[in-house]
Amino acid sequence: MAVTRTFSIIKPDATRRNLTGAITKMLEEAGLRVVASKRIHMTRDQAEGFYAVHKKRPFFGELCDFMTSGPVVVQVLEGEDAVKRNRDVMGATNPADAAEGTIRKTFAEGIEANSVHGSDSEENAKIEIDFFFKPEEVVG
Repeated sequence: MAVTRTFSIIKPDATRRNLTGAITKMLEEAGLRVVASKRIHMTRDQAEGFYAVHKKRPFFGELCDFMTSGPVVVQVLEGEDAVKRNRDVMGATNPADAAEGTIRKTFAEGIEANSVHGSDSEENAKIEIDFFFKPEEVVG
């Protein structure tokens, strides 16, 4: 397996409940290493740009409202098969369907407030990393 990178967001529901450390610990225990991290308050423009793929979906406005409702932690994670590893530790999007021991099963409040976002492919990981980080901010 090759060492790759993926993108992660610890969402406002989790930062509000002070779960940043607990979630990062779960990511690290799954074999992922944080190579970039920053706490930001996403602007409306950032949220709309980041989630532009969902612009025509009925939940787009609510998603952007939620993602700008409080601070988030954006991270670059590195590890063997990082995208898959991160998605496995996050669990299913709907926490009701997530496996025991996953981040979403453990911490999510609901399908929208599900505590974390993770890239769904290596191609999207690169796009998402570049959206929030300059190359010199990612240090491995």
